[in-house]
Amino acid sequence: MAQSPSPFSGYEFMIAWRYLRARRAEGGVSTMTWISFVGIALAVMALIATLAVRSGFRYEFVGTILGANPHVSVMGQERYAYTDEQLELIATNPDVAAALQGRAATTRTIANPDQIAEAVRAVPGVVHAAAVIRAEVMASASGEDTLGQVIGITLDDLRTVPLVRDPEIFWGDLERFEEGVAIGDALARRLGLRVGDEIRITSPNGAQTAGGRAARIGSYEVVYIFRVGRYDIDSIRIYMPMAEAQSFFNRDGVADRIDIAVDDPEGVETMYAPLVRAAGEGVYLRTWQDSAGAYLRALQMEDNVMFIILSILVLIATMNIVSGLIMLVKNKSRDIGILRTVGLTEGAVLRVFFICGSAIGVAGTLMGVALGCAFAIWIDPIFSFVNYLAGGGAWDPSVRFLSSLPARLEWGDVLSAVSLSLGLSFFITIFPARRAARMNPVEALRYE
Repeated sequence: MAQSPSPFSGYEFMIAWRYLRARRAEGGVSTMTWISFVGIALAVMALIATLAVRSGFRYEFVGTILGANPHVSVMGQERYAYTDEQLELIATNPDVAAALQGRAATTRTIANPDQIAEAVRAVPGVVHAAAVIRAEVMASASGEDTLGQVIGITLDDLRTVPLVRDPEIFWGDLERFEEGVAIGDALARRLGLRVGDEIRITSPNGAQTAGGRAARIGSYEVVYIFRVGRYDIDSIRIYMPMAEAQSFFNRDGVADRIDIAVDDPEGVETMYAPLVRAAGEGVYLRTWQDSAGAYLRALQMEDNVMFIILSILVLIATMNIVSGLIMLVKNKSRDIGILRTVGLTEGAVLRVFFICGSAIGVAGTLMGVALGCAFAIWIDPIFSFVNYLAGGGAWDPSVRFLSSLPARLEWGDVLSAVSLSLGLSFFITIFPARRAARMNPVEALRYE
């Protein structure tokens, strides 16, 4: 007894290939084949490109956070105490004492910053810990004013901030930091500053007087200008030598916080308890995820929605395979009847048309992967061309925070796109292929 051919034999691929190559005049659907191929390729390309930009956004956003900000900050608990000036006024003036009754000054400073920093550095996984001063100020130059954030820090500690030490671009000399201040390039452009110019800093928390707090003003030479690539940092950040910051903001011998860098920022939650024990009582911790968590969650939600929308686009593209195969089955009904009469089984006919549909899906997917990867790799010149056509201004860093459109090609995203496209292509193909397999050969040849 003759043994039946195994599934997906060579002759099945040969018949499927002949059907795919057949011109419309010969009963084929060449035009629909090309439409299906192009549709799937473009859909997969769009999916991979979107996933690459999504991954690039998160990578760059997190990278600028971790490169220019602490991974964890040890901060003093909020407490209330009168300042020395207030105590002196209370002792000499009963009217002032009555006015200040119940209105103590709020302070969150850390009284023993060097001791806490040393204890924190001993925790396994901690790379660096530095005492810093942080304050909001008004920055002025050339008749322009804007809000700024001063960070008082030593030169040695500033060298440990990756995106300040090695920024996208810089002007000046970081080694001259003790002679002036370092500022972000967006802030410098807003105030019209260059290296060697002076910036005026105004703090509302000056000396206490009988009429309230007097503003304190100081002028400093700009010795270093940097761009970390994130607008909300480049537009406000001012680094000031620690000793000068303590004097300017009345923080003699204290610090506002201890900034900590760890070797695994993504797993910073596991270090929370050891850091609290090392820092001691009277402090609390704030991680980079606490600061940026809401934005990252919003970004993740947007990513999921975009993936669903583009998956629907891939599904629509694969539906062209169905329409093409239905037309092919109708045009090839006579051939199907002949094949069935010469001995082809229903399974063999089903596999022939399944190969036709899945071949279009595989070819379109491969082309889409190639186009999508090329887009992600050469996104900079592509976007520059688009920006040129748009007349410039297509990318606003003040809205999107990052200075350029990022893209990061990850193989997990590529595999997700390939799996989705091939899965839909194979699944969709089954239905018209089953219709062809169940065609009655007698009915197919009745009018031939």
